[in-house]
Amino acid sequence: MTRATTAKAAPTPASPPARPGGVAFVGTGPGDPDLLTVRAVRLIEEADVIITEEPGHAALVDVVRARAAATGELASDSVPELVDGGFGEDGQPLTHAARSKVVVKQAKRPQRVVRLLAGDPFLYASGPEEAQAVAKAGLPFEIVPGVSSVGAVPAYAGIPLTTKDHREVAVVTCSDKAVDWSRYAETPTLVLLSAVGQIGEIAKALIAVGRSPQTPVAMTRVGTTTEQQTITSTLERIAADARTARMTPPAITVIGAVVDLRDKLSWFETKPLFGWRVLVPRTKEQSASLSNRLREFGGVPEEVPTISVEPPRNPQQMDKAVRGLVEGRYEWIAFTSINAVKAVREKFEEYGLDARAFSGLKIAAVGDKTAQAIADWGLRADLTPSGEQSAAGLLADWPEYDEQLDPINRVFLPRADIATENLVAGLIDLGWECDDVTAYRTVRAAPPPAPTRDAIKTGKFDAVVFTSSSTVRNLVGIAGKPHPSTIIAVIGPATAKTAEEHGLRVDVMAPAPDVELLVEALAGFGASRRVAMLEAGDPVTKPSDRKPSARRRKTASE
Repeated sequence: MTRATTAKAAPTPASPPARPGGVAFVGTGPGDPDLLTVRAVRLIEEADVIITEEPGHAALVDVVRARAAATGELASDSVPELVDGGFGEDGQPLTHAARSKVVVKQAKRPQRVVRLLAGDPFLYASGPEEAQAVAKAGLPFEIVPGVSSVGAVPAYAGIPLTTKDHREVAVVTCSDKAVDWSRYAETPTLVLLSAVGQIGEIAKALIAVGRSPQTPVAMTRVGTTTEQQTITSTLERIAADARTARMTPPAITVIGAVVDLRDKLSWFETKPLFGWRVLVPRTKEQSASLSNRLREFGGVPEEVPTISVEPPRNPQQMDKAVRGLVEGRYEWIAFTSINAVKAVREKFEEYGLDARAFSGLKIAAVGDKTAQAIADWGLRADLTPSGEQSAAGLLADWPEYDEQLDPINRVFLPRADIATENLVAGLIDLGWECDDVTAYRTVRAAPPPAPTRDAIKTGKFDAVVFTSSSTVRNLVGIAGKPHPSTIIAVIGPATAKTAEEHGLRVDVMAPAPDVELLVEALAGFGASRRVAMLEAGDPVTKPSDRKPSARRRKTASE
């Protein structure tokens, strides 16, 4: 049958669009990016346009996409367009009608559009009104539920909303001034939203309808984030205590006997580095895993690039070495950093080569992280240190040159321009010839913003983690020395020596040169410090909260 005689098919009703369009309403939860659903993460990664509701959503998008990029799961390198759907040009919150207009306008575009809404889109949010507007416009949409702050924030404060003895709970939005509090006189547990500014009047009203003045109360602000703050009080004292603690929205207030369980169930705010502001002076490309690990222990990492990785000034040396590798000039190639692996891989891509060029070549890696970078390339390291993961550890296991066993006596060593000569000298002592090639340069980054420099010098950071000697030198060079109250954590003896040479007193050192072990060591220090304060009957404070005058730096003469 030819196309000319083919009967015309009837249109299929409600066919899905052949191109992107419509909008996905995505609940972002109460603040912690780790509480996003799998579907929410995927939509944020793939979005062309993201409509935000609050200022923190831009940072949340950055976190999600940075994690995806680090794992190679980011579908596109393009940056999504961010559209403010929460505030107008005058900085005032948009009405529900104005929000709906913004969403409908974007939903008409032939792109993947995501509308972010705090908590859950259909629970105490403008999602229902916005979704109805999209439906009225005849546009497709979907709803991605999110974790609501109603239950999540109390859970992060260690407060269950129900127990076997307290089964009833009521959620009250206090922005409505016409609340009849007599309805809640007998309700065991109350969860109050938008109650910070009115908590005094609310407490008086509840006492007036029969609630005991001694009823436990907890108020938690910015819950599920590392800035979370919880105060516990009673109905008769909560107003004064909230003022003293300077509590501000957003906050969730819980009233009832369940609040007393916080003493036993508080798990988030008791993390060893909870609320610690930790300076991470690293290259931007290498800071993600360290920062994520700090967050797991409750820390608040602030990344300050101190090193910029750039190509060598003279690329001819690297070009010659890569050609020699392909031609079989080398018996070994030794990678002493992830950046070295990256530099060689980029040069291979420039030449149109792949991992097959390594056939017959032995590969050495200075440590597990570098070996993993090699594995990600589809290769396997033949030699890694059995002991210390360093150049010295690699040399300790490196075989001597044997002219009977080794047809070629030459090693290709791609490395940084500021690397030490110890590995080269050690290889020569073992009988090997070494092509020591500058694969990349590490240069000092631009100084951080003035507020960050001020925070470093005045002790507003609780800790700083140094992952190399160059990070010490460069941080001091671009921002000055950390304040004496700041805890100094280093990745190994060489970095510790550099820190001490710059007048810094080292408090924590990783048991092995690994960033995860470094963070764990810092967390152990924080945990021990917390226990000591509790045993002494002192309030638990952060290093930045108090600056003992007795603390001082080592001098060169000590």
